[in-house]
Amino acid sequence: MLLLAGIVAFANPAHAQSAAAEGQKIAFDRGKGNCLTCHVIKGGDLPGSIAPELVDIKHKYPNRADLVAILTDETLRNPLTVMPPFGRNRILTEQEINAVVDFLQTL
Repeated sequence: MLLLAGIVAFANPAHAQSAAAEGQKIAFDRGKGNCLTCHVIKGGDLPGSIAPELVDIKHKYPNRADLVAILTDETLRNPLTVMPPFGRNRILTEQEINAVVDFLQTL
C-alpha cells in the first residue's frame, strides 16, 4: 500500500501537494499530530525545543519507510525516546501518518 501511495504521488504531483498540505495541517494541529509541541518547524507558531528542528528531512531520511516507522512507533528503534508512538497508540491513522511524512519530506 505504501509503495502504491508513493507511485500515485509521483504520477500525480497535485495529489502529492494536497497530501503534504494535509500532513502540515495534522502536524501543526495541537490536538492531533502536535509536532510543534517538541519540534521547530518552518511556518509553525510557538514551537517547542526539546526535539530536533525538522529541516532537510528528505536528505536526513531518504528512505520514506524510516519516517513512517518513526511516526508509527519510535520506541522500536529507540526505547528511551519521548516521541509518542502515533501509530501504535492510534493517535494517527496510517493515512494520516503518510500525509505527515509527505509534509516532512518537503522540509
